[in-house]
Amino acid sequence: MAEEAGRRIDREEKQRGRGSGRVAAVSSGGSGGGSRAGVGSGDGEIEIEMEVATADAGASSSGQQHDADDGLQRSTWKRFLTHTGPGFLISLAYLDPSNVQNDLQAGSSHKYELLWVLFFGFIFVLIIQSLAAKLGIITGRHLAELCMDEYPKNVKYCLWFLAEVGVIAATIPGVLGTALAYKMLLHIPFRIGVLICGASTLLLLGIQIYGARKIELIGVIFMLVMAACFSVELSKANPPISEVIEGLFVPRLSGRYATSDAVALFCALVVPHNLFLHSSLVLSRNVSPSSKGVKDASTFFLIENGIALLLVLLVNIAIVSIPGTVCVDSRSVDDVHACNGLSLNSTYVLLKNLFGKSSSTLYGLALLTSGQSCTMATSYSGQYILQGFSGMRKCIIYIVAPFFTMVPSLIICAICGAHGVRRLINIAAFILAFVLPFALVPLLKFSSCCVIIGPYKKSRCIVRISWILSTVIFGINIYFFCTTFVDWLVHNELPRVANAIISTLLFPFMAAYIASVIYLVSRKVSFANPIPSVSTSCEPTEDREVQKEDDMVHSFSVHRDFQNINKEPA
Repeated sequence: MAEEAGRRIDREEKQRGRGSGRVAAVSSGGSGGGSRAGVGSGDGEIEIEMEVATADAGASSSGQQHDADDGLQRSTWKRFLTHTGPGFLISLAYLDPSNVQNDLQAGSSHKYELLWVLFFGFIFVLIIQSLAAKLGIITGRHLAELCMDEYPKNVKYCLWFLAEVGVIAATIPGVLGTALAYKMLLHIPFRIGVLICGASTLLLLGIQIYGARKIELIGVIFMLVMAACFSVELSKANPPISEVIEGLFVPRLSGRYATSDAVALFCALVVPHNLFLHSSLVLSRNVSPSSKGVKDASTFFLIENGIALLLVLLVNIAIVSIPGTVCVDSRSVDDVHACNGLSLNSTYVLLKNLFGKSSSTLYGLALLTSGQSCTMATSYSGQYILQGFSGMRKCIIYIVAPFFTMVPSLIICAICGAHGVRRLINIAAFILAFVLPFALVPLLKFSSCCVIIGPYKKSRCIVRISWILSTVIFGINIYFFCTTFVDWLVHNELPRVANAIISTLLFPFMAAYIASVIYLVSRKVSFANPIPSVSTSCEPTEDREVQKEDDMVHSFSVHRDFQNINKEPA
């Protein structure tokens, strides 16, 4: 009888997952101490109700957990396909008009010598994005929610403000690129193209009512269109393969401004809104809370992200190689002048002069998809940032979020106009580098914390490498902030009094900026709220197994008592 009751308890535990059970008996006692089990008997009804392994959310989450456990029984290939999508959507940030302009300038100025910067930069991006994805898998929350729960009130509101500023700065190049593409392809005025970009972005975001995977599918389509367009352009330019491979694997910094251009190319790859977006997108998949489920999901997301970044790397190599080939072979004065100051707009003219109208049309189509995909991805990440820091409902987020991201970007781009595209893209890149530590440092702190990660703590080697490279990026950015400001202060034409006032204001501001970064790095993460997805206790594994066995013994004893009550004679 005891063995049968134990097997029944095991079956119930498997059906409920972590689950909770309720055992109830109603007994009534007559005179003489006799008792019989029943419902609706006469005198002295006694109700015995006991809960085993109390879990309030067990009933609601058992269905999702059961689906996730069933997913572990499917083939590896099918399980991998269910995890594809997030990596492709976040990879669109590395094909935005800002990166396209940096690639064009690097190719026209240094030919293929800076391709190795892209190669090693994307390896670093893969490491950082894998940390963001695994953080969402393990904790069941995205980065914005964790920041909101962890930091003090003033700090988290500052992080929220800087995250929104970063999203706006990342959206501006997309709006500019889309408006320029409409002007190139359809001869639409620039400001009208800005309005069309805003309307089309809202329509694309509306597709999310059918699920996150529809947005991810659109991102994959955009990426494939860009890859096809630049592949055709690359075939027309026909660069020497040996020189491209040499530039990809042999580090060199021989040309003028090569060091500064390489630093700008590397630092532009890590964008803050992608850290919030990737940790959010992985939550749209059902992941089993078991150790195997978490490990498999992390592996699938890593492989999928690696494939997406490999495709993006190939597209970036093509973008760098096109001007690196045509600018060397150009003979006319107009082409040489265009190559000296290559931009998004002048590239259209250059390709039209060299390869004809079809080539420039393909470039315009690639720029259109680049800009539109950028605005869609950044606005989508803005929704998660707003939801995580504010706690609003999704139906409200869908309405409010565009006003935090798209509207400021559209206004800025409309005021700037087509003539200030290059300068505005550089300013946006400057702002992104400025706010990057306030997203990257919390991610690294959460990833390094045993309280949050628990038994799934990441490799110390990976986290240390991330810390080292991030510190290098922070140092380089701060150095360029200071040198750029000092250079501007020396060469501007403002009166000395104005320069003195600006210096008095900005130098303390930079000191406060550095102090804020040091505060985030040195502050200990003491996350006290429960983690919803899996247990992340840092207690030894043996203690957890003993506790689990005690719970099973208690469950069996309750079930046995219930059986004895039912079998007592009336």
